[in-house]
Amino acid sequence: MAADGYPTRSTARPEGGRRTAGGSAPAPIRQWPLLVVLGATLLGLLVTLATFRIGLLVVGGALLTGAVLRGWLPAVGMLAVRSRFTDVLTYGLLGALIVLLTLMAEPEPWLELPFLNDILRFSAG
Repeated sequence: MAADGYPTRSTARPEGGRRTAGGSAPAPIRQWPLLVVLGATLLGLLVTLATFRIGLLVVGGALLTGAVLRGWLPAVGMLAVRSRFTDVLTYGLLGALIVLLTLMAEPEPWLELPFLNDILRFSAG
């Protein structure tokens, strides 16, 4: 229901939210950008069962791929959630954060940032 009490008649699609293929194409082909991101995320989660660091890097890479696809392609189907800027920023920040935290994860981190150790030491007491 809209604020005036009447049912919403239509909702504007996000920029780039139209189908990536015509209506006669099968549903998976029409939504291939979303399926690429979801498939890579699922693959990363499965790899995480064997080795968490590589699996989480794949998950972060999937989100970064989503950011690139959303920014580059004119139509990405259901991968478009909000405006192009918001989607690229959200997918990119989440993907970069997952990759960064995965590289810093214990034991034996692949990336060490000394200033974060200082912040933790001063904030933990």
